[in-house]
Amino acid sequence: MSVNTRPRLISVELVGLDEDLGATSSDVIRVLAGRVAATGRAADGAVLADDAIAREASVGTGVPGGIAIPHARSTSVSEPTLAFSRLARKVSFGAPDGDADIVFMIAVPEGADKDHLTVLSTLARALIREDFTAALRAASTPQEIVDLVDREVSGEVSQAGVGNAGRASSATAAAPGQEARPTAAAHAADGDAAGPGTGARKVIVGVTACPTGIAHTYMAADALVAAAQRAGAEMHVETQGSSQVEPLDPALIARADAVVFAVDVDVRDRGRFAGKPLVSGPVKRGVDEPDQMIAEALRAADDPNAARVQGGVATEGSSTAKDEHFGQALKRWLLTGVSYMIPFVAGGGLLIALGFLLAGYGIALTHGNDGVNNAVYTLQHSTLLDLPPQGLHYYLGAAAFEIGSVSLGFLVAALAGYIAYAIADRPGIAPGFVAGSIAVFMNAGFLGGLVGGLIAGGAAYWIGRIPTWRWLRGLMPVVIIPLFASIIASGLMLLVLGGPIAWVMTELTAWLNSLSGASAVLLGIILGLMMAFDLGGPVNKVAYAFAVAGLGAGSATNVVPFEIMAAVMAAGMVPPLALALASTVLYRKGFTKPERENGKAAWLLGASFISEGAIPFAAADPLRVIPASMIGAAVTGAISMAAGVTSRAPHGGIFVFFAIGDIWMFIVAILAGTVVSALVLVGLKKWVRRSPVADDAVVAADERVAVTA
Repeated sequence: MSVNTRPRLISVELVGLDEDLGATSSDVIRVLAGRVAATGRAADGAVLADDAIAREASVGTGVPGGIAIPHARSTSVSEPTLAFSRLARKVSFGAPDGDADIVFMIAVPEGADKDHLTVLSTLARALIREDFTAALRAASTPQEIVDLVDREVSGEVSQAGVGNAGRASSATAAAPGQEARPTAAAHAADGDAAGPGTGARKVIVGVTACPTGIAHTYMAADALVAAAQRAGAEMHVETQGSSQVEPLDPALIARADAVVFAVDVDVRDRGRFAGKPLVSGPVKRGVDEPDQMIAEALRAADDPNAARVQGGVATEGSSTAKDEHFGQALKRWLLTGVSYMIPFVAGGGLLIALGFLLAGYGIALTHGNDGVNNAVYTLQHSTLLDLPPQGLHYYLGAAAFEIGSVSLGFLVAALAGYIAYAIADRPGIAPGFVAGSIAVFMNAGFLGGLVGGLIAGGAAYWIGRIPTWRWLRGLMPVVIIPLFASIIASGLMLLVLGGPIAWVMTELTAWLNSLSGASAVLLGIILGLMMAFDLGGPVNKVAYAFAVAGLGAGSATNVVPFEIMAAVMAAGMVPPLALALASTVLYRKGFTKPERENGKAAWLLGASFISEGAIPFAAADPLRVIPASMIGAAVTGAISMAAGVTSRAPHGGIFVFFAIGDIWMFIVAILAGTVVSALVLVGLKKWVRRSPVADDAVVAADERVAVTA
């Protein structure tokens, strides 16, 4: 690889020297994002700035030495780019030793090529070298900055050792096209004389990972390697970043004396380190306090009572428990469950919508007295050579509806299973899936899945902490933990929580029936609130079942049941539509990238009356999403009932317009509620416990879904 064979990452137009860009990190980011856009490397500088500022809010990008590296993956960026500024007025980026005067902004396209990300990680490593940063501060022209960066990212120059490129740690140099990362062969201080296997020094293995997997991941790795060298230890780091992950050698892990996790997301395949003394903390601690982490690891290696990784989960003494309060942990667990659940919601919901479009709403009704779905009946009694009377489109609609229904059927189980996984790693998956399935069986729905997943994960985590004999440790994660955690979690759901849920559902049904003769507007408000309260859970299901059960009593002279059905369907459409509006149009920077992508699908899910399209948002931020959804749904329910809108269809949303009486008021009611909910949610996100959402706190889990980002 040579500099001339790949696009230039930086140019003189992207460099500023000794300039005042404002008093805050956001000011600096906006100016640098504007430069990227001005060179044609980003379509919209404001979008790039919003993405980088949201990323900055999750964890400051300042590092020791007066350096900051704001960075983001953004759909606005067309090619990997670096923008540089040497500030005349220093600005705080959250570094522990003060404000920054050297700022590199890393702008990467969403889904960027791993070679480009490798180059960016090489730059991140170079920034912790004093000779490189001194040269940046001494440069007198923008061209000197460009030349410095070009030398550092050139593979040929790195191999030749010109400018000591790639020696941030002994593992930085890489062959052309390969990722520079710590390797198992190159972490012994003072050469190979005391290399692996000599027994003269402690062996430490580690993992570093940040939400975006770009800069902090690699900087923490090199900082820890350098600290281990200073302490006379041997250090090997696995960087779980955005480029391809090169796992540590299992033999190396087996002979390691201690483990260091400097991560902001869950460690992939954590069970590999089971039984090892553990020191854990945020990735930024690996950058800011590497010597302290290494010292703690060396002490833990000699302490028989030190915290250990057991059965895939950390024992009580781990630093994770010290550095992360319960609210942060709960959010991480929920985000993990949601990220794995999103494909079931989007794929299944869109297939159901396609089924309605091709075959009509009747595809969701039962087939006569057979007690089976029309779609199932159609598929069982027809083939492409013997189509039903309705034709090919009906047959294909039936197939789409059935596949979508089955996909959505996994939603709650997947949510519970991967919440448990986030808490207890692999041993929690089976108990979580079983508890989620029991929640569905008990009509506990979405909320039951949340509770079941938390119970299953907690049980698996607790069982994994129980001290046991060495010969039994191998059975713990694959037999003992799943067995007893399933018994605890599913037993509680089945034997303890099922009764109260059934009682609540019965009481709510009776209450709704008692309101049938009351004010139509009041009933519409109540139904709207119920439809948005738990988004497919027991309360939502009670309101929907109440409406569907009444359809049989509707007639030309008694349209109240049809009005109730219309109000329920319209109100149920509001949450996903409101979340789609807020996340893709009104307040994009207030949502994570996976949420914005899910918001695109939520447009169609909401139009199809699939309330579950809002579940990923509600699970990640229930205290703001659910109240906002309830307010808008109540507005829609009230307008629908007041206008006398009717629906003879039990499902289908806007696609069953032919079964809606007064379709225009139906649309008006939905639009009104959608706008109200979206505005309320935007207000809550801005002013109620305002905390800008990190670009990839998820998606922490999204990295696991895709293996590489």
